[in-house]
Amino acid sequence: MQCYAQLSPGALTKSHAELEGIGNCTKCHDLGKAVSSTKCLECHKEIRSLVDEDRGFHASAEVVEKECFECHSDHHGRKFDMVRFDKDNFDHDNTGYKLEGKHEVTDCRECHKSEYISDLNIRKLDGTFLGLGQECLDCHDDFHQKTLSENCASCHNIEDFRPAPGFDHDDADYQLREKHLEVECKECHPTITKNNKDFQVFTDIAFDDCIACHEDSHEGHFTGACTQCHLESSFSDFSGNRKFNHNTTNFALKGSHQSVDCFECHLSTSDPLLVFQDHIGVAETSCIECHDDVHDNKFGNDCAKCHNEESWLLLNSMDQFDHNLTDYPLEGMHVDVDCKECHTNERYTQPIDFSACMNCHEDYHEGEFAENGLSPDCVECHVLKKGFEETLYTVEQHNKTVFPLEGAHVATPCFACHVSEESRWNFRDIGSDCSHCHEDVHNEAFALNNVTDCARCHNSETWSPNGFDHDQTAFPLDGRHETVACEGCHKPYEENGKFFVQYKIDKFECVDCHQ
Repeated sequence: MQCYAQLSPGALTKSHAELEGIGNCTKCHDLGKAVSSTKCLECHKEIRSLVDEDRGFHASAEVVEKECFECHSDHHGRKFDMVRFDKDNFDHDNTGYKLEGKHEVTDCRECHKSEYISDLNIRKLDGTFLGLGQECLDCHDDFHQKTLSENCASCHNIEDFRPAPGFDHDDADYQLREKHLEVECKECHPTITKNNKDFQVFTDIAFDDCIACHEDSHEGHFTGACTQCHLESSFSDFSGNRKFNHNTTNFALKGSHQSVDCFECHLSTSDPLLVFQDHIGVAETSCIECHDDVHDNKFGNDCAKCHNEESWLLLNSMDQFDHNLTDYPLEGMHVDVDCKECHTNERYTQPIDFSACMNCHEDYHEGEFAENGLSPDCVECHVLKKGFEETLYTVEQHNKTVFPLEGAHVATPCFACHVSEESRWNFRDIGSDCSHCHEDVHNEAFALNNVTDCARCHNSETWSPNGFDHDQTAFPLDGRHETVACEGCHKPYEENGKFFVQYKIDKFECVDCHQ
């Protein structure tokens, strides 16, 4: 025994047992020297790799300068544990992986298990602390079974797996608002069994419509998103006014209908099976289903012929309106008159007094035909078919006036006497003497007492002189003078741009006219 001891300090540990024997000493020892750390690392390549990469406990400042045998001595027997240290005082920071949270109170062997080591060569080492990865999934099962990111720390921390304080639902495809913020996760994310393990569903959850999660209380009466009418603050809060897409129904809202409150048309009820169902099947053109017929069915039920949805008062073209349905059928000139010329009020239904023309038309004659303060109605002289340009006033009626028409006056157009220089028709106080209408071409040559009486020579049959008695002048006609035309002696002359005939001759001796 004493000789053996001089050859070997003692039996090697179980892991080095294969190096037992005097022929193997130089595998660990240099001749004449202690154990060589270089030889240790030649065998323990996994340690040397970490040191070379400046990773792990053996590359830390506390260990890298030491010789291996200072911590891992041998020749203490087969059962000697070469890997021994004070677990309670071990500074895990030197490994490059700081223990925090739950990791601080976890027993070393809870993490340092062979099944957590991915490198098969290291895994077969008995009792090793090497080979662990630093990612969560290196030690923990993937609860989400590859349905979420493998970066667990983006949602979880090492204090506790639940809840996931790093998760922000605003980063998800569906952001939580109002009442949804108060809902337990499991209400929307159920736990099922997948691959024989508990699995909570966090992906591929339908949320394009509320009924993906909630019951459809309306039982399919409405299509589209519930959010058109409901709020996330409370399902009973109605917000559908002007938000609901009414075009999904058979009655598209247009014009003023778009600004009408829903319950102006629909009954107010909280029954989800009855609400907004009271006008199903009503056609867009069936106005009287909702509106009173202010016309008492005089014009039929097709309101859209005249009205539109922009405004009840803003009417369409009235070309199609049949005015014969009213109390005043249109005739003659009235047919082409624009409606607003007569219906000056915004409402075409405003009654119009059509008992007399002058209720709508001004009295052009300005009371010229008034008797006892009352003017006759236009229909006594005018008709609708011809308009005001023509008159029913006859010659016979004219002959009952102070100026009966005779001779050439019968064929004279009315405007020749009754239209003034201002192009206005006048029928009263226009005079009845010839001089009131005709110019005195004699330049007052035949005036008696400053009055010219045309009838002394002329009549209404013809303007040519007729009945003039030349014997009443100072030069009675005798002999050949009786056959001479008037203009033979009475020559024309010009005065102030006008031409006259000289009928008054001051000298009438023969030599005054004849050579």
